[in-house]
Amino acid sequence: MKRTIRTTALTVGALVAALGLPTGAAQADATAPRVDLRTLIVSDGGPATDAIAAELDTAGTPYTEIDLTQSGRPVIDAGFLADTVDGRPRAKYQAVVLPNDNPFPAGSAEMTALAAYERTYGVPQVDAYTYARPEAGLQYPTAGGYSGSIDGVQAQVTAAGKAGPFGYLDGAVPFEDNSPTVGESYAYLAQPAPGADFTPYVEAPIPGRSTRGSLVGEYRHDGRRELVVTFVYNQYQEQFRLLARGITEWMTGGVHLGATRNYFAVHVDDVFAADDRWDTQLNCTPGDVDCPIGEGSPDPIRMTPADVDHATAWERDHDFTLDLAYNGAGSVDQRADDNGVDQLADKLIADRDKFRWINHTYTHAFLGCRQDVTVVPWKCETNADGSTKWVSRQDISDEIALNRVWGQSAGLPLQNDELVTGEHSGLKLLPQQPSDNPYLGPALSDNGVAWLASDNSRDPVQRQVGPATTISRYPMNVFYNAGHASEQVDEYNWIYTSRAQGGSGICEDNPATTTCLPAPLDTATGYTDHIVPLETRIALGHVLAGDPKPHFIHQSNLAEDRLAYPVLNGVLDGYHALFTDDTPLVNLRMKDIGIELKRRAAWQAAVQAGQVTAYRIGDTVTVTAPKGVEVTATLPTGTTLNGTPFGTPYAGAVSGWTPSAGQPLTLTVASSTPAPAAVHGAAGHGPVTAPAPRTQVPAEVSRPAATAS
Repeated sequence: MKRTIRTTALTVGALVAALGLPTGAAQADATAPRVDLRTLIVSDGGPATDAIAAELDTAGTPYTEIDLTQSGRPVIDAGFLADTVDGRPRAKYQAVVLPNDNPFPAGSAEMTALAAYERTYGVPQVDAYTYARPEAGLQYPTAGGYSGSIDGVQAQVTAAGKAGPFGYLDGAVPFEDNSPTVGESYAYLAQPAPGADFTPYVEAPIPGRSTRGSLVGEYRHDGRRELVVTFVYNQYQEQFRLLARGITEWMTGGVHLGATRNYFAVHVDDVFAADDRWDTQLNCTPGDVDCPIGEGSPDPIRMTPADVDHATAWERDHDFTLDLAYNGAGSVDQRADDNGVDQLADKLIADRDKFRWINHTYTHAFLGCRQDVTVVPWKCETNADGSTKWVSRQDISDEIALNRVWGQSAGLPLQNDELVTGEHSGLKLLPQQPSDNPYLGPALSDNGVAWLASDNSRDPVQRQVGPATTISRYPMNVFYNAGHASEQVDEYNWIYTSRAQGGSGICEDNPATTTCLPAPLDTATGYTDHIVPLETRIALGHVLAGDPKPHFIHQSNLAEDRLAYPVLNGVLDGYHALFTDDTPLVNLRMKDIGIELKRRAAWQAAVQAGQVTAYRIGDTVTVTAPKGVEVTATLPTGTTLNGTPFGTPYAGAVSGWTPSAGQPLTLTVASSTPAPAAVHGAAGHGPVTAPAPRTQVPAEVSRPAATAS
């Protein structure tokens, strides 16, 4: 059953209260403060403040960072925090992030200045990771609470959290437990201190007790508001990724530059073709370049019509569309070998409108240098003068054009400006080919290609190749040359175990490899027990990080044992179990992903260069950006731009892109939703708290868990 879509945007009255502005008719007062849409991050070099900074970087939300460990840093005083612009008081930051509730020495003038600033302008403070103590609105952990690891714990968003900044979550906040021998989290679980105005937003069970302790909550005191976080995290961990959006929305009052959504796209390469099979005895793939010529017998893997039926049923059940990157010659060869019959192609063409389609070149030819495959590993052929022999412009162009014509004749719904070359060939490939084929760009121009896939593991940054912009794709460790789970595990063992264990030794040669195995996996259970959970976690991590880059697998992964589906199910089912229906996965086609990435890059470059300014006065937000740069922002539902509704709904707010002509853009913030609880004691001038005690940080939190690039 579909859940009711919720909006959690704040009213103008609530936002005015949160910013400490006068209400009602006084909003138009010329003395009403201007609040700049920028966050101040005060860092101690720890992973928690780094994680929040990374979240703002991803969204394109401006911030200023001060590292307390650096000598010569700016001093935080009244002049650093506020001034006057055109006769109007200006708060330079809409939020403050501290590493804990008070990272300064006793009697610090800087903490005193921050507290006064927060009271004066109603600016909220995030305590990125702090000890539970009465100064943060909580009892000490020794008073019936807990200090220690919470690996594998299932935390829960409270009713107040769902009604407030974490309303996009269904409720569960699982904490990672990727290794039984490694500490991956640490927390202080405690209940609110007696008499404290403290509202828990995320709680977890206190071990050995029937009560729960706060992990994230709001503490209101002395005219200030603090979001108190009592667990440590880094930017890659699932628990932070789930809560990052809510932390940002809480500290900005739902009004900020930048936006994030959760994306997932899956490209299936080599459709209509067949993929060579891994040989478990030879430890290579006969028919491919990793096997010496003549060694072994090719045993290709190719989908069947039944696999197509399974794919379309899976898409329907998961409300998800796969992108099929096709090679027309695969069907032509099949018909030549079987008296004109190709049941797979007939079925796929009949069901063509159930998929998106991408040109993957006609024969899947290698389009970089001319390969010398008489040696393993292969090398580039050279001319007499030592220069590289390249695949010609005409050959590249023919591969693109022939496949396009074949697809059009089959009625495939194509976007002619998208291209995935075979093995991402033509692009640089270390160590053999350190530069792009110089004929690739001209051939792309000949065929009107604007968007070109690249492999994120070796070419992660979006760049121009002739007329085309690259779109990096994440490779999944579901191998193209495995149709059965036992083959997948055998190859996985070969790659990721030591030479002494019968493996390739890649991990000995490159200790930075994150998927190394201490011992070979069981070929009967290793896929389900190890590879699927790991690949699911890696892919879901990309999704939760708001990364639009697509993932790619191969048609062989939809055939035989259909190895891709357990991973894809893990990502999709896992996601839907965590998020509400108003925070859906965004499933874009290739060119739309490219557009999103290109917009982000231009916006982030402008923000980092200091070319973007934005501020709020009352219910009006004014943004100025360079001409040609599209502006992105997240605002309450009902916000308008020149009288027109701004953005599209996502996660209880609206967000989107708006072209800039180099002139100020004026947005009017909506005022149709209930106000949050008022800040108590707004007129108070309580004492600045004592410095926060030192907190525990497990070594594993200082580095990311295993990831794939």
